[in-house]
Amino acid sequence: SLLVVHFWAPWAPQCTQMNDVMAELAKEHPQVSFVKLEAEAVPEVSEKYEISSVPTFLFFKNSQKIDRLDGAHAPELTKKVQRHASSASFPPSANELLKEDLSLRLKKLTHAAPCMLFMKGTPQEPRCGFSKQMVEILHKHNIQFSSFDIFSDEEVRQGLKTYSNWPTYPQLYVSGELIGGLDIIKELEASEELDTICPKAPKLEERLKVLTNKASVMLFMKGNKQEAKCGFSKQILEILNTTGVEYETFDILEDEEVRQGLKAYSNWPTYPQLYVKGELVGGLDIVKELKENGELLPILRGEN
Repeated sequence: SLLVVHFWAPWAPQCTQMNDVMAELAKEHPQVSFVKLEAEAVPEVSEKYEISSVPTFLFFKNSQKIDRLDGAHAPELTKKVQRHASSASFPPSANELLKEDLSLRLKKLTHAAPCMLFMKGTPQEPRCGFSKQMVEILHKHNIQFSSFDIFSDEEVRQGLKTYSNWPTYPQLYVSGELIGGLDIIKELEASEELDTICPKAPKLEERLKVLTNKASVMLFMKGNKQEAKCGFSKQILEILNTTGVEYETFDILEDEEVRQGLKAYSNWPTYPQLYVKGELVGGLDIVKELKENGELLPILRGEN
């Protein structure tokens, strides 16, 4: 039978919401056992199962841990409960199909980007020392990579070890082929082979050139079209919306490299910044002046 354990904390509102979701699932799946454990009340259990945040759900079958879900994701919890509850009575042939499905999924994941890192946590928040070192090496060499947090999916975490015949994490793949773990990457770095194997991130200037030309009219602002996050950005949006001209936005709060780099690239120290066909028009004051002079619309249309 399937056992779902919710590691929760009474002070976290998202845990209370997920308890309600669990109560509904218990009604739908009477054959599944649902248990709540207060994470801070059982520190030795939380430590054993690497519970670093709440809510976290662990799935057990025949006393074996088979899956994990970190975070308050009601649809994902429902999906996992349905999948594991229904797989309880699968004949062996169906289990073989599941293995085949996982193999296809792992193939897609390892090919998801030219350079893929399977790690504990994210590049912004690595959750083990080896993953942290790996990210630092890749960043130092300006290597462009995507990552997958193996804590977010127990099926991938266990399956990839068999798929690649590599028992530990992190694991680095280039064009879907396993390069290796941290020790191998350190060796490749020492022999100066790493730079020839992994794809480089575009230099900042090239990236800014691409971004400023992404649309005919590009606005670099705090926030986006739907929600400006400063008064100046809000005012410039209101002006652009009156022109009826199509434009794209980039939220500089989402990317510190772009936020700082664009100031030097365009020699303009503040935001928002408006570009037409890759050329800087200016900030809010200039856009206001152009509107008052009747020059804004021809500039936005590329007529001037």
